[in-house]
Amino acid sequence: MRRKSLAAAAVAMMVGLTACSGGGASAGAGDTIAIGAVHPLSGGLAGVGGMMNDGAALAVEDINEAGGIEALDGAQLELRDGDSQGSAQTGQSEAQRLISEGAVALVGTYQSDVTENVASAAERADVPMVIDVAVDDKIMEQGYENIFRIQPNASSMGQAGAETLAAMGETAGVDVEKVAYLHIEGAFGTSVSEAFTEEAEAQGIEVVSTVSYPATNFSDATTQVKQALSADPDVVVVTGYYPDNVLVAEAVQALNPDILGVFGIASGAFDDSSFPADAGAAATNVLSANYHYAATSERSQDIRERFEEKYGRPMETAAMLSYQAVEVIAAGLEESGSADPEALRDAIANTSIEDPLLAFDGPIEFDETGENKNATVIVMQSQDGEIEQVFPEEFATAELIFPARDQ
Repeated sequence: MRRKSLAAAAVAMMVGLTACSGGGASAGAGDTIAIGAVHPLSGGLAGVGGMMNDGAALAVEDINEAGGIEALDGAQLELRDGDSQGSAQTGQSEAQRLISEGAVALVGTYQSDVTENVASAAERADVPMVIDVAVDDKIMEQGYENIFRIQPNASSMGQAGAETLAAMGETAGVDVEKVAYLHIEGAFGTSVSEAFTEEAEAQGIEVVSTVSYPATNFSDATTQVKQALSADPDVVVVTGYYPDNVLVAEAVQALNPDILGVFGIASGAFDDSSFPADAGAAATNVLSANYHYAATSERSQDIRERFEEKYGRPMETAAMLSYQAVEVIAAGLEESGSADPEALRDAIANTSIEDPLLAFDGPIEFDETGENKNATVIVMQSQDGEIEQVFPEEFATAELIFPARDQ
């Protein structure tokens, strides 16, 4: 079967570890190894949180159907859910519960502030955590030894976003001199914005306005978009989550400014496959610099097809990262030959996964701080009702349209 052969191949490729240690907790045939997943399964972010949980669940199912953890006599994985409810305190409590109930590793959590608390709980318990989605730099600046992140962090995303915007302008023969930045309040939006601003200045791009908006009770972005546009920018740059970024796109469309385009960085909306339909005309040619599933990968395509068939909705990049996070943990279990969290941590720290499910060059490898050394962003664009990869050319599924708005 195609599914089993691809899953088995994926497990087989989770090698290349240069250090491992056995001993500690053991597992074997007939045993199960619990992995805890903490995501917002209720509240305003329940849609994406549930999708990410389903991504992790599909990875567990695929690995189990491919024979489980071979180094542990085919031990099966079990996913145990934790609902952060979008709250940092609740997320931490859920992480502590999952660990106390026997989870040997955690994945999560989508929100940076929640991830900070969950990572702290995992570190205190000496249990490895693989972050699927959460960008804030501070999470990994605590000297933790048990925390790993697959996606690029806020600084690298903001920096790469500025570099990419300058490069797109140069490629298209368009001068991008001034931008206004709209971002959600909190560590996530602020950290990406600050990194972008620093690199934009180095690229000769002036950030003429920075406008933040509240993370809750936000139902109309018109005021904030007007404030950003009052500085007469060439491009409006946006960082936030799905509901608020749809509102931003709709406000730009309604105000119809004379700008080159809307450019998301780490936007939870602009490269989501639901965005073109939900935003309608407001989605036209909107750009997004973000981590993204590898649209040209046969393995990614297979996983996304089966996800949609099983769960009845498209598999977005966040869910693909949850799937990949479980694969990283499975790789550690295979190489360590142990379900002991300390041995598992050592194995994950030295892993090299050669077939990442995201569009970036190089394998998944973690540096001494737990960051994925090869993670970066690419640019997507909403074109004709689809999300296309458009820049750089090596990852493109369609040609870049820039300027992205009628002048």
